[in-house]
Amino acid sequence: MEKTIHIAVVSSPGFSHLVPIIEFSKRLLNHHPNFHVTCIVPSLGPHLESSKAYLKTLPSNIQTILLPPVNKDQLSGVGYPGFQIQLTIVHSLSSIHEVLKSQFSKAPLTALVVDVFAFRALKFAKEFNALSYFYFPVSAMLLSLFFHETKMDEDVSSECTDLAEVIKLPGCVPVKRVDFPDAVQNRSSELYKMYLQVAKAMCTVDGILINSFLEMESGAIRALEEFGDMKNKLYPVGPITQKCSSNEADECLRWLDTQPTCSVLYVSFGSGGTLSQEQINELAWGLELSCQRFLWVLRAPSNSASAAYLETSNEEPLQFLPSGFLERTKDKGLVVPSWAPQVLVLNHKSVGGFLSHCGWNSVLESVQEGLPLIAWPLFAEQKMNAVMLTDGLKVALRPKKNDEGIVKKEEIAKLIKCLMDGEESKGRRERMRNLKDSAFKAMKDGSSAQALLQLASHWENFSGI
Repeated sequence: MEKTIHIAVVSSPGFSHLVPIIEFSKRLLNHHPNFHVTCIVPSLGPHLESSKAYLKTLPSNIQTILLPPVNKDQLSGVGYPGFQIQLTIVHSLSSIHEVLKSQFSKAPLTALVVDVFAFRALKFAKEFNALSYFYFPVSAMLLSLFFHETKMDEDVSSECTDLAEVIKLPGCVPVKRVDFPDAVQNRSSELYKMYLQVAKAMCTVDGILINSFLEMESGAIRALEEFGDMKNKLYPVGPITQKCSSNEADECLRWLDTQPTCSVLYVSFGSGGTLSQEQINELAWGLELSCQRFLWVLRAPSNSASAAYLETSNEEPLQFLPSGFLERTKDKGLVVPSWAPQVLVLNHKSVGGFLSHCGWNSVLESVQEGLPLIAWPLFAEQKMNAVMLTDGLKVALRPKKNDEGIVKKEEIAKLIKCLMDGEESKGRRERMRNLKDSAFKAMKDGSSAQALLQLASHWENFSGI
């Protein structure tokens, strides 16, 4: 009988962090059924019903353990989602340790894999004589920034605040500092200190699993392999995304069934992105002005772009649309409140483009379906993703904001028309289709499949198989 290899993974709070590390675990077990994964799930406040429902669908060789939720009162006054996530992990460390002790006091633990915000849990790997790994759920380009920001911090004084400065990360498209994540905009902030802590922790682990693939980010990945002692420690195993059942019934899917092929623009800002009331109005008017078909997942407005990331609003989103909008666009569009089965929507033959916040999960899902994008980043690393998509891969258009930070309806309508039926968009579609083919091959038997095989072999050898 084949020996069981035990792996523990620690996710971060938030559905968009939980899904990638679980989907990685599913892919690992699909190819290596002698592995067993214990997934430890921290939470800020009660565990979401969507998360619990998702976890119930997992195979028997993935054991999920929901930790006692951290009381939100312990994080009072902490506004930035990254801080909230990290502090949730800090308050959950004792629970994580108890789970590891109860699960692996007899069965040996081969590897501890943590999400990027759960890096403080890595200290337990030594105690259990296990290998330690980061699961990096975003781009190799962002990973490059993690590794090289420490050197930038030493070379450039903390007073330097030139956001127009262009930075050339090795192997990556040039990016302005203004498009860096919020955490590195101000070197004197607590956010930046947190960022550096993560970056330093990454240099101490046995490996980093990246949810990207060689053909999409070859320059960045090759350059990373030459950084420090990262050779043979990087495993690009993506694109790993959530799959949905084709039997899932939904109003928007039925509506899409009635639309012409490649005619609909899907509009969604992810599981946590929000727009202000003024921006919702401009987006609605821009969609109407474009005269293009659309499916819009609408969330209630907020002046914080990440307001819905860790908690949801009970307000009815449709009430915030401009007066008469739904009636005027009923023959062209559909607005659904808060949620849609995105993977199934993007896979639908009627959908021809995606207006996205550029969260990495959404980027990869769009790549896997070969859909060009309008890149509308809101927070976190999304602006860097937008730069890669527009300037590097050239598969997206990015709207321009006015001096008040608002994208006006005329700009929105212009980009939608260009993406959906403009002559110049043919090149973007072709490049995205090529990227789709490369993603499929990478996962089937190409670069990503080989990286996963190398990782599993390393774990088996470590366990003495």
